[in-house]
Amino acid sequence: MSDTTSHEPAQAEAAHRTSRAGRPDRVTVAVYAADPVLRVGIVHQLRQRPEVDLVDDADAERAEVSLVVVDTVGDDVVALLHRLRHNNATRTGLVIGTLGAGALQRVIECGVAAVLRRAEAEQDRLLSLVLAIANGEGVLPGDLLGKLLSHVGNLQRSVLDPGGLSLSTLTTREADMLRLVSEGLDTAEIARKTSYSERTVKNVLHEIITRLQLRNRAHAVGYALRNGLI
Repeated sequence: MSDTTSHEPAQAEAAHRTSRAGRPDRVTVAVYAADPVLRVGIVHQLRQRPEVDLVDDADAERAEVSLVVVDTVGDDVVALLHRLRHNNATRTGLVIGTLGAGALQRVIECGVAAVLRRAEAEQDRLLSLVLAIANGEGVLPGDLLGKLLSHVGNLQRSVLDPGGLSLSTLTTREADMLRLVSEGLDTAEIARKTSYSERTVKNVLHEIITRLQLRNRAHAVGYALRNGLI
């Protein structure tokens, strides 16, 4: 091995040797970036690595790995990712500036196999990303994985129980009144304790029951207690 590869991370080098046995030694990579400055930066770093064979635009569709380099995810990026997803010859990685949980789920649904923040896209990290994608692996920063799991969990709860009662769906006043109902207070007692009129108390509790599609106050209290909300 020449001196130019002596600084390759041992783990990436081992993965490269193991999974690519019997195949060409270099991973063909196409770089997609609307911003020419972003493209030049990524291309410059990868071009220095003998493990990577950067292809020109004419051969981009045949690249093993497609790297999409962007600031944020917009409709144009999603359209590109959808197009790449239908190309069976390539697997896609995303190098991005900022990415929220909702956008993360969106790009994964578009077939993105790996994500790397642009701020972390130094040469060795880029190489590891490319080799992982070529080896069929998925790569996702730990904090983004946590956000994705949380986001998916929220979506599942919304689908399974769209009328689900949670403190985030109640105002402070609504939560306080529902807790007082759970303690056995009637409308007049709740009004005195909260300094609201009895009419306001009735309207607030009616709004909770109607919005969350419950039957009555007892149903609302029981639901909240079963879910550990009060």
